Amino acid sequence: MKSNFGTAIISGVAICGFAVQLTCQAQSAASSPNNKPAPQVATEAAPHHIPSVEVAALEPPATGPANPSAAEPAAPAVDPAAATAAPAPAAVTVPLKNDAVVKELADMKKQFDQMAQMQALIKARMAKLEGELNTDPATGDSLSAEKDASALRSAEGGDGLDGSPTYGQTAAPAPAAAPASPEISAETTTKEAPFPGDWTWLNSGGHNVDSPMATKYFTPEFRADANYTLDYNHPEDDSLGGSTETFRSDEWQLEQISAGGDIRIQNVRGRILTMDGLFATTTVRNDASPNRGQWDLADAYKYVSEAWGGYHWDVAHGLNVDAGIFVSYIGLFSYYNFDNWTYQPSFVSSNTPWFFNGLRIQYYPTSKLKIEPWIINGWQSYARYNGHGGLGGQILWRPKPSLDFVFNNYGMGEDDAGYPGRSRVHADYSAQLKLYDNPKNTMDKIAFTITADAGCEYGGGPAVGYFDPHGFSPEMGTADSYVGGVNCHSSKNGKPKQMFIGTMAYLRTWFDKDVFAVTLGGGLMNNPGRYLTLLPPINGANAISGSPYFTENAGDRAQMHDGTVTFDYMPAQFITFRLETGYRYSDTPYWTGRGGITPPGGNNGNAAHYQCATGGDSGYGYGNLAAAETYCGGEGAGTSAIWWPDLRTNQTVSTIAIMVRF
Repeated sequence: MKSNFGTAIISGVAICGFAVQLTCQAQSAASSPNNKPAPQVATEAAPHHIPSVEVAALEPPATGPANPSAAEPAAPAVDPAAATAAPAPAAVTVPLKNDAVVKELADMKKQFDQMAQMQALIKARMAKLEGELNTDPATGDSLSAEKDASALRSAEGGDGLDGSPTYGQTAAPAPAAAPASPEISAETTTKEAPFPGDWTWLNSGGHNVDSPMATKYFTPEFRADANYTLDYNHPEDDSLGGSTETFRSDEWQLEQISAGGDIRIQNVRGRILTMDGLFATTTVRNDASPNRGQWDLADAYKYVSEAWGGYHWDVAHGLNVDAGIFVSYIGLFSYYNFDNWTYQPSFVSSNTPWFFNGLRIQYYPTSKLKIEPWIINGWQSYARYNGHGGLGGQILWRPKPSLDFVFNNYGMGEDDAGYPGRSRVHADYSAQLKLYDNPKNTMDKIAFTITADAGCEYGGGPAVGYFDPHGFSPEMGTADSYVGGVNCHSSKNGKPKQMFIGTMAYLRTWFDKDVFAVTLGGGLMNNPGRYLTLLPPINGANAISGSPYFTENAGDRAQMHDGTVTFDYMPAQFITFRLETGYRYSDTPYWTGRGGITPPGGNNGNAAHYQCATGGDSGYGYGNLAAAETYCGGEGAGTSAIWWPDLRTNQTVSTIAIMVRF
């Protein structure tokens, strides 16, 4: 870099010196009386005289013959001594003015002085930098330092690797860029993806179409669901039972807050959706399976509603194998209220599973059909209740965009805690039909759904104990003691009937381009043995503790029906404002009454025991009512010594809900 810079300075000085010499010659020629301009050969009048300077041509003279057409003016007489000298080179006449020449000379001198100062500064800086490069401060490696110095000189001064100037040479090409990594796919389905078309009209499907935050590999999901429910029985403890959707009265409550999404990378797939809010407590309390064996499975899973991973094969229209916790659509309705036509579904949905824990296989032989086997731990359970897990599956068929059929079946599972050998089977079949669709009209869409369920339990050994053949519940002190086997369809051989049958139907109408909707519907169920009837949370009771106030003995009676009317306002696809009123009836006392279901002094952690009317735990559970009476009120105190929850045969509630999904 030093040699190049020096060369440039010397060249600049030479050019400036030459220019000064020419200027001096011009001044000398203008002031000398002997230097006269050559006469003009043009026929026009001679112009006003302008001083000029003769500048020697820089190019060599032409080697060819002279141009005969170029007229040369007569040369003036010259000094004999000058005649003997070597001929002067050809001159170019440049007219100049004295004041312009003086100004230009002054400017050039000023620039030359500035260049000299800059040269001194550059030399000093170069010396300092080269001193720093003599030894690498990090490694002490002089060879490394010299390489760095050479690279710096090359970069700043354009020197070659050997220090020689590279002016006029082409710069070395940059090294070739590394080849781009191959693009990673998300999920490949060569044939048409299953179920093309618009299915947002379905019950359980949800009305949102877009996912604006989605990327190629990840589709995020967020859900929020808050409600205010008013029970017209006005329970004093604000506690409701018999529902998987409404839990408190006269209060705003956060039902669900969830976040997560779907991941697809090179056909590897997964989904995670957290679960907080009331659902994190109310779902877990209906599963007694964690009580068998060790590890606290209820706490392990309570904040997760879906969590699974799997793989997708590009076979037919898709083949998926997933393992983990995934939703169940037995009962048609979705686990999540935003997706459903009503807030409080009928018993056929509310009393059937919301999730499974296990493995599923989804096969799509055509774009209109899905076949999905399940290998699972049990009926909405984190673990096995007894010695056998469950098997089941779904067939989903959508022959056209206005028709949907779903067939769910379950079997083999021994799902009664404490009763090994009792097996459960269940069938759940639904049809959904879009009856009318005309977006141009105010009433733009009508759809209808119908669901029918049938199931039972069987086996469990011989008949053991007593049961009431009428199936009445022993809330007020009767003492069924049956612990033997059960029948699926009828009471015979001393065994009670343990079965479930139910149906529900809904009609929904949309208005003003699906901004508003009205849904009417309801259903009924008959469940002797109460194996699918939800246990009211009396004194904090759950599926593990049970309750002496509402037993679930073989043969216990449960016949119920309900109806709802629902109004939805959906100003955007990601939100629903819902107003709903529903009525429900049970032939045995079941719903919370004015007196509530919380004992005096509050829950005491002994849900399996009778509680004293004056407060406190009797220490005795179902089958020991007399002992509990004596403990609470003394000998012969009777049932008045026992606290009894206020249970009613009917319930009317109104719910306002705001639900968000995107």
